[in-house]
Amino acid sequence: MTDDLLTPQLISLLNGFTYFIKVEKGMAENSVSSYQRDIRDFLLWKTQPIADYTAQDLTAYLAELAEVGLVNASLARKRVAVKQFFCWLEDNEEPVGLDFDQVPKIRLGQHLPDFLDVEAMLGLLDGLPTTTTLEKRNKTMLELLYGTGMRISELLGLATRDVNAEEQVVLVRGKGSKQRFVPYPDSVGAWLHSYLLQVRPVLLQTKQTDVLFLNQHGGKLSRMGFWKILRKITLEAGITQEITPHTFRHSFATHLLEGGVNLRIVQVLLGHSSLNTTQIYTHVDTRYLIETHRMYHPRA
Repeated sequence: MTDDLLTPQLISLLNGFTYFIKVEKGMAENSVSSYQRDIRDFLLWKTQPIADYTAQDLTAYLAELAEVGLVNASLARKRVAVKQFFCWLEDNEEPVGLDFDQVPKIRLGQHLPDFLDVEAMLGLLDGLPTTTTLEKRNKTMLELLYGTGMRISELLGLATRDVNAEEQVVLVRGKGSKQRFVPYPDSVGAWLHSYLLQVRPVLLQTKQTDVLFLNQHGGKLSRMGFWKILRKITLEAGITQEITPHTFRHSFATHLLEGGVNLRIVQVLLGHSSLNTTQIYTHVDTRYLIETHRMYHPRA
């Protein structure tokens, strides 16, 4: 993310803090980058004069990060980064209104969201067999699930017309009849192309349907059918952790957030909307969404 959405005041303060931790404190380059990213994301989440930030703002921000699946260790790191920034502001006699005593602490070892780290996720996907027709279908589904962060109901509800191969986006129909376009990586595009040309016609046989993902009889794949496929795949991969379709959604969100994508972008990609977050949403250009997705997704 660039700083062009931040005000000159916020940019100046962030640059001053960066100089402090890098030059005066001698912090390692990787740590400096993490602090910068964590603080910038919070400031972009709700851009306002520095004195107007409150404990309620930070609490709501961390709650939304938890909602999309960010693990407690990462939440705690982000809380620390923002706290250090505001402590530095106070030390430099900058008026602030954020009282950290009112921001709940993140308990490490608390409930862990359902997700795999990047290495484990890519290992699972790269290890999938792709010899038979059904194996190729399964590979395409799981790659698309991780590549887009869709809900399983959204994946199984896709029609062939929802795939825009030229733009590399899919039209997703979410909860409450809401629709959104979600980009997918090049590697997923290759599997989708192969599935549509070579695999789906074999499954379809003589039937006629616009449903994208079909079962072995040419009908729509059910949720239970997908669960059975996923359970078999994870057992054969030797994964002891329980993996659900939502694991792919949480992993998608976590990997993008950890890679530096702003929460607002991830929320749009996931199709999240609630009365609590409506006011902080800003219009996100579709082209910018696509470019951001391609820059930060591990499969891109």
